[in-house]
Amino acid sequence: MKWYKGIVKSAQARATLCHLAAFYIRLVRHTGKWQQKGTDLPRQMMAEGKPFIVAFWHQRLLMMPYTWQAVGGDAPFNMLISAHRDGEIISRTIGHFGVHTIAGSSSNGGANALRGILKSLKAGEVVGMTPDGPRGPRMHASGGVISAARISGVPIFPLTYSASRRRVMRSWDRFVLPFPFSRGVFAWGEPIYVPKDLDNDGMEAKRLELETSMVALTQKHDREFGLDVIEPAGPDEPVKQKRAAREAGETPR
Repeated sequence: MKWYKGIVKSAQARATLCHLAAFYIRLVRHTGKWQQKGTDLPRQMMAEGKPFIVAFWHQRLLMMPYTWQAVGGDAPFNMLISAHRDGEIISRTIGHFGVHTIAGSSSNGGANALRGILKSLKAGEVVGMTPDGPRGPRMHASGGVISAARISGVPIFPLTYSASRRRVMRSWDRFVLPFPFSRGVFAWGEPIYVPKDLDNDGMEAKRLELETSMVALTQKHDREFGLDVIEPAGPDEPVKQKRAAREAGETPR
């Protein structure tokens, strides 16, 4: 998308885009009818000052600031965002809603990102992560979120949203753009705990547990609205993503 590449190269254009995105998020939320579903444990943990990790797919980023507000979150909410220009746009957009950013990703600057995550959790704050971000494969969880949970000793809560009216973009993540005046749901899954003494096989089992839970949660609520479900990336799709990244002069995941 040549027009998008032109925007992200301009600081003023990026700022304008962030304002427009924040306005659109508010429009979708305040014109729609949204409800909260799933476990109430996140609300209880926040009331007790207990930190945790929130995991959601990259395609469901847009409404996450309001997902947080839907459970009455008043503790600081930090979101792991990659440190490239696309990440800056996401960071500045969610900043309009009081969400803080931890820069980095599991594939680029992972050590610094992990330190930031652990620091926030130790301070009693909540951290949001997209286990398939920033470049996929779509709906396949990386091990970074499992490592953070194991070291910190906090649970991971799968999280999603769905809306009755939407457009699914043709991006690598099949980004979901909900429309104004939609019916919507914010849905929390049951917590996943990662023991500190797990070996590599145990860590992989927990990664698959998280991935399976997130896929099921997301597809379940899409089906309830009568929507086509979005499937995880097939085995050939990561290759296509890497090729596209090379052509754009970017570093692939």
